[in-house]
Amino acid sequence: MISVLHYAARRPAILAGLAALVCAAAPSARAQDDLLPKGDAVVQPSPEKQKMVDLGVQYKTAEGLYDHFKEQAHGGQPLTWQKVPDWTGLWTREASVFFFDPDQAPGTNPTAKLTPEYEKMFKAKIDRVRHGIEYDPLSMCNPAGMPRWLVEPFLREFVVTPAQTYLITEQMNEVRRIYTDGRAHPSKEDAYPLWEGDSIGFWDGDELVIWTSQMRAGQYQRIQPEYSEQVEVVERWRKTDDRSITADVWIYDPPALVEPWYTKQVYKKVDDQNKSLRIRYWDCNENQNNTVVPNAEGTSDFKDFTFTKKDDDKQE
Repeated sequence: MISVLHYAARRPAILAGLAALVCAAAPSARAQDDLLPKGDAVVQPSPEKQKMVDLGVQYKTAEGLYDHFKEQAHGGQPLTWQKVPDWTGLWTREASVFFFDPDQAPGTNPTAKLTPEYEKMFKAKIDRVRHGIEYDPLSMCNPAGMPRWLVEPFLREFVVTPAQTYLITEQMNEVRRIYTDGRAHPSKEDAYPLWEGDSIGFWDGDELVIWTSQMRAGQYQRIQPEYSEQVEVVERWRKTDDRSITADVWIYDPPALVEPWYTKQVYKKVDDQNKSLRIRYWDCNENQNNTVVPNAEGTSDFKDFTFTKKDDDKQE
């Protein structure tokens, strides 16, 4: 929630357009309880989605699936400045901020098939949330990191060049660099966990295929499962119409997932006819309301939470 408040303070001109997002990112206790799983219900995949799930299972590893796509594309085709796809503009994810898979419904479980260890961790996490005990690293001004990066709110920008593509989200100014110049991932000796991981890719026509590894352990969202440092992600990005960019996403994580987790993420172009919107650098530490303190019962709160200069003056 704190990032939304910061955003609201800095961007009053577009608050109306983000009203629904603010409500989604900061639900009441009752509203959040309605989102939490009730029993073991899971939304079953459509036949089309199941085919994508099966494709991920067939190739067993992220590297195997990535190599499959690369073979299909005959190694990929290098971009030239004359053939760069038009992904200009500002974009935002259209689905619920609290669900990593847009197909998940309120009151149901995530569609991921978790290992017993991570299933146990997830159930314990949801039980803590029901009792008001919730921790989000974003409250400490940490980045979301990949793969959580895929579902965070706020504005996004996609910058395509022949040798690299930059996938940018305004929240915490997180930038993913996708190298499409033919390089491989760093050697195991040089690899270590990164917030956004290391991403390489290639172009198959107007479609960008990405393989990301070297990510830190984290959570898919506040009321979603955890992922380990062994997580790897394969994505296929494409512009499906003038106002939509779609990414097919397969997540491989042997410690946490029984099988690859497939989701389809959709990003919609934001109206900006008067060219008033900007992606600017901001740091949540600039907001005095981001000082988090632990409570005796194991929850956390914000120190001296205020909204106006008058309130701030009272604290001095």
